[in-house]
Amino acid sequence: MRALQGLENSSPSVRLQAALAVGTNPDPQAIDKLIERCAIEPEFYVREMLTWALTRHAPSLTVPKLIDELRSERAQARSQALHTLSKIADRQAWPAITRTLMTDPDDEVARAAWRAAVVLVPEGEEAELAGVLATQLGRGERETQLSLSRALIALGEVIMPTLRAAMTAPDPRVRQHAMATERLLRDPDAGFEFAIEEAKRVVALGVSGQGGAGQGADR
Repeated sequence: MRALQGLENSSPSVRLQAALAVGTNPDPQAIDKLIERCAIEPEFYVREMLTWALTRHAPSLTVPKLIDELRSERAQARSQALHTLSKIADRQAWPAITRTLMTDPDDEVARAAWRAAVVLVPEGEEAELAGVLATQLGRGERETQLSLSRALIALGEVIMPTLRAAMTAPDPRVRQHAMATERLLRDPDAGFEFAIEEAKRVVALGVSGQGGAGQGADR
């Protein structure tokens, strides 16, 4: 009870210790409070500890409640629930990782959904997932684009047909992002900043998507 009260303390360090205490001694009665706090906790490192505390409880108790949070109107509630589901990695949550979440207008929600999706996707459905993720190519700033590239790359070679199609898209941002992702798949050490700048040059020169893909593969 003291730990649960500590989750509402004005001091972030006290909230952190409270979350640690709850996770160290898991109690099913604490699950609702942990999830409730995830939705409003302002400090990143405290949210990470709340997620850890939730992973210490039985998935049969936490996963259904976290899935319920995915329908919340509060973006942080959705993103944190997705993040926690990706850490629990219970495949039963897969049907809840919908296209709507993966295309959520809030970048943090979408990024969390991409990460959860690549962790939870059933074997054999990776290509279909790649198709959904590819609809988000060119979205947002560098951090968001890097998150999407990492999610796609985690699916492996199955993404190549989808990337090749995206390299011929009318939107230059989509073509650039697809080319950069392909480069990182082939050369993980290239770095995203280098890959995206290289892709920009290729697009600016008017090289076709297929040509850009071939150049990337030859290097």
